[in-house]
Amino acid sequence: MTRVIVIGATGHVGTYLVPALVEAGHEVVAISRGVAEPYQPHTAWRHVERLQMDREALERAGIFGENIRSLKPDIVIDMICFTKHSAEMLVDALSGHVGHFLHTGTIWTHGASVAVPTAEDAPKHPFGDYGVQKAEVEAYLLMKAHVERFPVTILHPGHIVGPGWVPLNPQGNFNPQVFSILARGGKLVVPNFGFETVHHVHAEDVARLFMAAISSRTTAIGEAFHAVSDKALTLRGYAESMSRWFGHEPELEFLPYDQWAAGQNAEDAKATWEHIARSPNCSMEKARRLLGFVPRHTSLQAVQEAVTWLIAKDEVDISVG
Repeated sequence: MTRVIVIGATGHVGTYLVPALVEAGHEVVAISRGVAEPYQPHTAWRHVERLQMDREALERAGIFGENIRSLKPDIVIDMICFTKHSAEMLVDALSGHVGHFLHTGTIWTHGASVAVPTAEDAPKHPFGDYGVQKAEVEAYLLMKAHVERFPVTILHPGHIVGPGWVPLNPQGNFNPQVFSILARGGKLVVPNFGFETVHHVHAEDVARLFMAAISSRTTAIGEAFHAVSDKALTLRGYAESMSRWFGHEPELEFLPYDQWAAGQNAEDAKATWEHIARSPNCSMEKARRLLGFVPRHTSLQAVQEAVTWLIAKDEVDISVG
């Protein structure tokens, strides 16, 4: 039985990935910092060994990688690595001791795209601490794969969506009240002309792509794959589609970003700028060609499933009048 260690196991993707691994016959050890439960219950979790590890504290002590190695993994899936130093500590400890190492990156390693949909091998110009640091991790890991044969595969998710958390909305931020406005048939103000794109992916599809990479280990090692839905959404089209899903014809107003931002709280305005400045639109062709992977969820389907959950939790107000 293959022994799989999942670091950051109870988050968005782990909620779907851990049960999939168990159902595929793997022995799973789920690592998390605290005692948080996965977003969705599943009986498979009864068969999972769950361990608490404070990664930051153990890295400061210089022993996190050794602790993971001591679990004798065949496969390690790292969902929460954000710096090159963190990756180096784990790779140094696992080199020669693991058959497959899978890392979670981000489509933000691209920065602003020149041509769309953007392929994995397009020249990258990341900006912002998160994008730059994740790009450094990717470059380091791929160097280890190609020069030293470290068995790594990288997945780059888009905006992860699913029941249990707020999806990126048609303004490009995470304020759930945007969906309430659309649900009530109100007017939504969108920055610029609404032609910037956002690229969602259902957490289940990210988990499925991890499983596809594990199943096609020889093909997947040394490669990086986008993990997104088949098509990105423009903010305008996203808002219009969600309005109609709620049963209303869309009523949208468009303002230049600075003028729009002046009417928002600082957190929402900052989040929107970070998303529309990159305006991601990424190709899934490589995963389809090499791994035979096809996403189950469109962007809109993924968002609608998440918003349905928000409505049930009274976090989106659908009342009219």
